[in-house]
Amino acid sequence: MLFEDMEFGSYDRAEHKARRAYELYEDGMMAQALTELEQALEINPANSAWHFNKGLTLDAINRFAEAITEFEAALELNPHDLEILNSLAVDYTRTGQYDRAIRTFEHMQQMDPKFEPAYCNRIITYTEMGLHDLAEQMFYLAQQIDPDCALCFYNIGNSLYARGQYKKAIRCWLRTVELEPAHPQINYRIAQAYWAEGEPCEAQEHFLVELRANPGDIEVIMDFALFVLEQGDIESAKEKFNRILELDPEFAPAAFYLGEIAFDDGDLPRAETLFEEALNRDPGLPGPHYRLAQCALANDRPREARAYLLAELELDIEDAGTLVSMGSMFLRLGDNDHAVHCLLRATNLDTASADAFYYLGVAAANKGHLDDAAQFFSHALDLDADHLGALRDSSFTYLAAGRADRAAERIAHARKLLPGDCELRMLDYSVRLMRVTDRLGRAVRRIDPRRFLKRR
Repeated sequence: MLFEDMEFGSYDRAEHKARRAYELYEDGMMAQALTELEQALEINPANSAWHFNKGLTLDAINRFAEAITEFEAALELNPHDLEILNSLAVDYTRTGQYDRAIRTFEHMQQMDPKFEPAYCNRIITYTEMGLHDLAEQMFYLAQQIDPDCALCFYNIGNSLYARGQYKKAIRCWLRTVELEPAHPQINYRIAQAYWAEGEPCEAQEHFLVELRANPGDIEVIMDFALFVLEQGDIESAKEKFNRILELDPEFAPAAFYLGEIAFDDGDLPRAETLFEEALNRDPGLPGPHYRLAQCALANDRPREARAYLLAELELDIEDAGTLVSMGSMFLRLGDNDHAVHCLLRATNLDTASADAFYYLGVAAANKGHLDDAAQFFSHALDLDADHLGALRDSSFTYLAAGRADRAAERIAHARKLLPGDCELRMLDYSVRLMRVTDRLGRAVRRIDPRRFLKRR
């Protein structure tokens, strides 16, 4: 009789499935491992270890909320297991449940003050909460227990990076490499820090090290493509974006950035095609609607442009420059209300955006609110004294208000910056004419006609 033909009791079958799940997990076959564990737990739901293993398997495929459910089930069956508590606290952090994570880590610390993960993994929780002083405290406490913990150096490096302390982050991550050369994405993180520090040669070196170890890591290829694009190596960037699409044809950002390259080259038909492909892959991707609106405006298709802008406005835009540009396009389309909406959002993100306040001035002037327009233009000039648009358009508002002297000051400044501009020259002429006319008018008003009558 073959082994496979033997009759097993239900608990034997469950054990067999649990062992098979472990083998599948080790081979990276997570979906199959999950199926085997679920079948084992159907037979014996009171096995804490299997709930724990199911949680780890769910973690491996980024299903953290479901993993929490399994870890909590494991903990009910085995409430004093520190490894279960640690995995649970880590997933609370991953899902933004920071208070629960901190309480769990503190509980672990009370159970065993020498359990190093209670401090090491708390570094990330405090980092994500922005509590970097506490993150450093956890690092030093963990170091007292295990001074050679690669994960501790990695985690505190993340805290330092978040604070813009890139050189210190690099030192910590290089220490991680010494202690654990195969730490996931460690050279990628070092590359990012060198890039942020303005050291492109070192950044490129570590990008390449990471990609030699993990040539199919789309996240790293994407960032490397953006890096070389920033360095001006357009062809290399295009090659990497196309490589991503070979690995994952549905990866919308790669198509979008290929569209960006075509857009910058002035190839609008090609750019539009790529932006539309990006939207087909991911309708919620920020950027393609905005670029398609620019293409539509450039080709005199105002209705399409407005529809694309409204679609982009529905997304969570966090770039002030993009919102300012959208505001200017809405103004060009005659949609003052949506323009103001974009521009006010931009000023909330960047209070020092002279362009945002300039276009708010234009919007106010369009409504005939010249005093408000003058204030917006003045604020734009406070932020950027050489803002040509604000200098020019504030001259119009001063002219409309009869303040030719102030208009002349603004025009004179603008003409110094752009002496050959025909529009500024004509505006300067109008201001001069208005000032002369105003002086003649005042002179005539000062003449007493009776003096001339007496001479007759």
